[in-house]
Amino acid sequence: MDIPVHAIWLAQDDPKKNTAVRVSKDNLLRLHKDFRRLPKRGIILEPLCGKVLGPEDREMFDNNGALVGLDCSWAQIEESVEHVMRRTRLKPRTLPLLLAANPVNWGKPGKLSTVEALAASLYLLGRVEQARNLLSKFRWGERFLELNQEPLDAYSNAKSSAELVALQFEFFDIEVDADE
Repeated sequence: MDIPVHAIWLAQDDPKKNTAVRVSKDNLLRLHKDFRRLPKRGIILEPLCGKVLGPEDREMFDNNGALVGLDCSWAQIEESVEHVMRRTRLKPRTLPLLLAANPVNWGKPGKLSTVEALAASLYLLGRVEQARNLLSKFRWGERFLELNQEPLDAYSNAKSSAELVALQFEFFDIEVDADE
């Protein structure tokens, strides 16, 4: 069964190039400008929260939880996250590191477009065909999966969020701040 997919659209970038706007036209996700219309149960992808979307979150989606992407400009991420998280009770989650394949941030770790983030989440939750369907609307969509195949498979097979976080070190050269 497909997971209901939504995105909060803050209209901070060109709608003609916006991935969430584009797939919403094909009814692959519901786009929201009004926070009151967001689903009440689910997870919002929020890249600053520090808690990774992991196997423990699957139960939420087995019980009709929704997956919500935050569609905003990376240049305004901090203000956008603060603005959105004050207005929703959705559980915030971030993704483990993956490489972007979109033309704007190609090859940059973690700088995913909204559709890449939603598709990666679906893949990690075992909804691979739904992920492929979302990405199919973009020339670079399949490339995202090819670029991240090994980490996506490893992450999706992790038994816990802690294991998933540790796996990132096998794929990416991550510097850990000694103060953290």
